[in-house]
Amino acid sequence: MTARPIAVVGASAAGLAAAEALRRFGWRGPLTLIGDEPHLPYDRPPLSKQLLHGAWEPERLLLRTEEQLDPLDLDLRLGTRATGLDVATRTLTLDGGERLDCAGVIIATGVAARTLPGADGIAGVHTLRTLDDALALRGRLAGTARRLVIVGNGVLGCEAAAVARELGHEVTLVGIGAIPMAEAVGTEVGELLAEEHRARGVQLITGAVDGFGTTADGADPAGTDDAQITDVRLADGTRLPADLVLLAIGSRPAVEWLADPALDTTDGLRCDAYCAAAPGVYAAGDVARWDHPVHGRPLRFEHRMNATEQGMAAARNLLAELTAEACASAPASAPAAPADGTPGQERRAFAPVPYFWSDQYDIKIQAYGLTAGADRVETTVLDRTARRALALYGRGGSAVGVLAAGLPPRQVRALRAVIAAPLPWEEARERIRAATAAG
Repeated sequence: MTARPIAVVGASAAGLAAAEALRRFGWRGPLTLIGDEPHLPYDRPPLSKQLLHGAWEPERLLLRTEEQLDPLDLDLRLGTRATGLDVATRTLTLDGGERLDCAGVIIATGVAARTLPGADGIAGVHTLRTLDDALALRGRLAGTARRLVIVGNGVLGCEAAAVARELGHEVTLVGIGAIPMAEAVGTEVGELLAEEHRARGVQLITGAVDGFGTTADGADPAGTDDAQITDVRLADGTRLPADLVLLAIGSRPAVEWLADPALDTTDGLRCDAYCAAAPGVYAAGDVARWDHPVHGRPLRFEHRMNATEQGMAAARNLLAELTAEACASAPASAPAAPADGTPGQERRAFAPVPYFWSDQYDIKIQAYGLTAGADRVETTVLDRTARRALALYGRGGSAVGVLAAGLPPRQVRALRAVIAAPLPWEEARERIRAATAAG
């Protein structure tokens, strides 16, 4: 009888981390890694930074080469999409109709870029989520200066605006909120970033996009296949001239293929504290919304560090569950180990300290803990000209997050320990003060 594989759906940072951890933790059975893109697993953060700028080529983004993947003995299915999962039997259906009967499944399908009505099919309108997206936009930004309108003033929009300005393009950054990245970093840090973008020549516009103008406006609809963007229309009637448009309006978890009612796919794949969505089914990375044991509520992070850490945690906990299943089904006289030789272990709750960073011009922003959704933010601007700042974020009387802009690495590292677990606000303030003074 052929051993059933563990399947990892998503050849992403989280998926790769899970696959490597499964081997490292002792899984010797078949291991399938499924990715809907044709590329080997690659790093996404540089897409809106070094790759878009042209400083890096795609090869530098690879997380592993083919030779480095060989020891994992993977059944690697690139350019393949999972279209369904039967939770009770742990059976995956792939886009070619193949069905995989699995011992366990780890879902690491990430997120997909959101778009706007009427944007599809217009030449010059881009999203930025995949390697192919980034290369397409980079190609349009090469050469002569263009008028780029970026819709969305969150992290992605701000990073892309910084790159485009450094490349010499005319950039307009449009957001529904007036302050860039305010939801992620708060008002005062966002205002500091706005000052830098304006100083660099970015035009900041507040408004909602209501449509797009193209070269086909007023033409026979039968001949509009090659319509090129000409402007972005706002709800107040303003028209923003554009040669290129980047839609950076957020993302949606890639869960549309998970129709089994045993799964909760509200804002990602709902998991328990062990990253389990159902028996034998785990999730990791941007797609996973799990019960954070420290913060006491379900959270979902689209952060690079979390992808790797959660991929490893999901792999470890899945193997622990499979070992327990093998023990329960084995005769009393037979000891407990799966046929593939996986060693015994216990599941552990996944309780990371969230971390994210953003590079914009010469500013490096780093944050630990929870900065979004704070009900209290205290920001200290250390040097307005240099855009150096420190911010503490609170929720329910406790400090839950901290952010540093332009601080030395030693001081930034010291901040992590302060909010590894929620602290009373005043105690956290004192510890932040001591940590930065010591740096």
